[in-house]
Amino acid sequence: MKRTFSFAEARELLQKHEQWETERGMLCEKAEDCRAVVETACEHFVAAETMKTLRDIPVEELNRERRGLRVRLLRESGYANYEDLMLASEEQLAALNGISEDGAALIKDAVGETVTQLRPGIKLRLSADKRTEETSNIVLSLYRYRAAEGLSRDAQALSAHYAAGIGKAMEELSRGKGFFRWLFTGKAEKDAASEAYLYLEELANGAYGTELTRLREARLESEASSAETAWDSFRTQPIVYSNLLEKLVPGLLGNGDAVYGLPEELAREVEAEPLFADGMRCELRRYQAWGVKYILHQGKVLLGDEMGLGKTVQAIAAMVTLRNAGATHFAVVCPASVLVNWCREITKFSDLKAIKVHGPSRQAALSDWITSGGVAVTSYETVQHWELPEDFGFSLLTVDEAHYIKNPGARRTVHVRNLALRAERLLFMTGTALENRVDEMVELIGVLRPELAAEIGGMKMLATAPRFRELVAPVYYRRKRDQVLTELPELEEQESWCQLGAAERARYEADVLNENYHAARRVSWTVGDIAQSSKAQRLLEIAEEAAAEGRKVLVFSFYLDTIQKVKGLLGERCMEPITGAMTPARRQEVLDAFDAAAPGQVLAAQIVAGGTGLNIQTASVVILCEPQLKPSLESQAIARAYRMGQARNVLVYRLLCEDSIDERIMELLAEKQAVFDAFADKSSAAEELELDTKTLGKLMAEEMQRIEERQAVEALAREQDKAAETTEEES
Repeated sequence: MKRTFSFAEARELLQKHEQWETERGMLCEKAEDCRAVVETACEHFVAAETMKTLRDIPVEELNRERRGLRVRLLRESGYANYEDLMLASEEQLAALNGISEDGAALIKDAVGETVTQLRPGIKLRLSADKRTEETSNIVLSLYRYRAAEGLSRDAQALSAHYAAGIGKAMEELSRGKGFFRWLFTGKAEKDAASEAYLYLEELANGAYGTELTRLREARLESEASSAETAWDSFRTQPIVYSNLLEKLVPGLLGNGDAVYGLPEELAREVEAEPLFADGMRCELRRYQAWGVKYILHQGKVLLGDEMGLGKTVQAIAAMVTLRNAGATHFAVVCPASVLVNWCREITKFSDLKAIKVHGPSRQAALSDWITSGGVAVTSYETVQHWELPEDFGFSLLTVDEAHYIKNPGARRTVHVRNLALRAERLLFMTGTALENRVDEMVELIGVLRPELAAEIGGMKMLATAPRFRELVAPVYYRRKRDQVLTELPELEEQESWCQLGAAERARYEADVLNENYHAARRVSWTVGDIAQSSKAQRLLEIAEEAAAEGRKVLVFSFYLDTIQKVKGLLGERCMEPITGAMTPARRQEVLDAFDAAAPGQVLAAQIVAGGTGLNIQTASVVILCEPQLKPSLESQAIARAYRMGQARNVLVYRLLCEDSIDERIMELLAEKQAVFDAFADKSSAAEELELDTKTLGKLMAEEMQRIEERQAVEALAREQDKAAETTEEES
C-alpha cells in the first residue's frame, strides 16, 4: 500500500492521540481524584469545628483531673484556652519559665485526648443560608465529584471500546514518524502503518474525537465552577448531595445507626432483603431504602415514621419492587383531602400507573384497575362502594393515616378491613406517635398480627415498656426526624411577642369578660381596624423580610376568620387560602401555583386543613397566628416545610400577645410539656399532650379575674386622680 501521509502528518496525528490518551486517563481517574478532594474538604470542616469547640474550653480544664499543671502561668503567657494550646508546639510550651518538657508533653497529650473525644461528635448540617468557607468547599467538591462521576464513566466506556485498537495503531504508525525508520521498514509494516494512519485519522475526525473533546471541555468547565454554582445546585437537589456525602464520608451527617433501632437479628434479616428500585424516579435515602426492606420482609406492618421522612415514597418504592418481581395490582386508601396528592406522587416518583377510584367515575376506574392493574387510590368513604370479583386478590394494600380506622365498630373501619383480607401484604401508615395511644396501636396491629395484638394488649405500665418495644418491633416501625435527617438545615423557632394597643386591648378584654372564648383566642385579629392589629403588623414585617430574602411564607391559624383577614391584609401577595371547605383538586391547584410562584409569595391555611398531607419545601418561613391547644397540630404544620428536600433553614414565628390568653396558654403548655417529657422518656404509654376543656375553663376564669382586678385598679386610680384634681381646683 502506498504511503498516504507525510512524516510530519504522522507525527502530528500521533501527538494528538498521545494527548487524548493522557486526557482519557485523567478522565478515567477523575472521580477518584474528586473523591479525595471531598474527603479532604470534610476533614478540614471537622478540624475547623473541633478548633471552635477547643476555643470554648478554658485552659483551667487542664487541672480538672488534678494534673498539677501551672495553668495560671499558661494564661498569663497568652494561652487562654485549648485552641491556643493546640496551636502551640511542645517546644514552645516547654520554653515557658516554669513548664518542664514533661509538663509540656502532658499538656499536649491532654489536649490531643480531648480532640480525639470531640471529633466523632462533629456532625455536618448543610444550609445555603449559613455558608462558611468549609461548607462551601464541601458543596463545591461534591458538585465537582458529581460531574466527575459521569465523565469517568464515559471515559472508561471509550477506553473499553477503543483503547486496545488505538494502542496497536499508534505503535504501527510510529514507524512512519521519520525518513530513516521508514526506509528500513518492510512492506507489510508499511502497509500496516498506512492503515493505522487512516484508522487514527478517522477516529480523530469522527465520534471518538468529538466525544473526547466534549469530555475535556466538561472537565475544564467543572474545574472552573464556583461555590455559588454549587450552592445553586444544592438548593434544587439537597437529597442528592446528602446521599452522596453519606456514601463518600459515612457518619459525617450523623446517620451512623445502620439498623435504625431494630433488634439485631431482625436487622440482619431486613438488610438481606432484596430491593429492586428500577422504575423509581427519585433517589431513596438510606433510611428510606431500609424502611422499604422492612416493609417487604415483614409483609404486614405499621410504618410510623415522623412526618417529613417520606412514608409515601417508601410505600411507592415497595410497590415498585413488588412490581419488578411480578406483582400487578396495588391499592391505597387515604383521606379524601390527600387523594389527589397520592396520585400525583405515585406518578412523580415512579413509573407506576395511578388510578383514582373516587367520585362519579369510581366504578369505571375500579374496572380499569381490575383489568389492567396499577395503583388504585381511593378514599375511606369510597371503599364501601368497591365491588370486586369473589376470588380477586392483589399484592399490597397501603392505608394512609391508618388511625382513621382505630374504631372497630365504624363503617369505614369494617370496609377497609374487609378490603385488607384480599391483600397479600398490608402497609398501614401514620405519622401519629402510637406509642402514646396504645389502645389504637393494639387495634391496628390486631388487623396485621392478631396474635401479637393479644400479647401486647395489656402492656401499658412503665416497667413493661422495653419489652413492649421489643414485641412490636416486627410490626411497628417508627423513626424520628432528628435520628435520620440530621443533615436538614436548622429549624429556628421564635416567639414573636406583640404589645396590645388600646383598641386591641379594649376588644380583647370585652371578649374575655363576655366569656367569648374563641374571640379571646383570636386576640389582636378581632380588632375593628386590621391596621390597629399588632399581630397583623408583625406578620406584614415578617412577610416583607422573607420576600427580601427570596423566601416563601406559610401562615397557619385555627380560625377561618383570621385566615381571611390575612388574605385581605396581604392582597395579591397571598394565594387563595386553604380551608376545610376547599376541594382536594382545588387545593392541589393552589399548591402547584404556590410552588411555581416567585419568592415572597404567601400561602395562608387553616391549620386543621393545611397542616397535614402537604409537601411545601419551597416555603422556608412558617407563621403561626395563635398558639395551638394541641402542639402536635403545630408540629404537623411546621413539618410541611421542615422536611426532607428542604434546602434552606426554616424559620418559625409564633405570633403572641403579652398580657393575654396567649401568654397563659404558652405557660400551661410549657408545664405540661415538662411533665410529658419526663414521663415519655421512660414509657411508651404516655397520653398525648393537649389542653383539655377543664383546664381551658380554669384558664378563662383566671383571665377574667386578672382583667377585672386590673380594671378595678385602673378605675380606682382614675377616681383618685379625679379627686386630686377637684381638691386642687377648690384650693
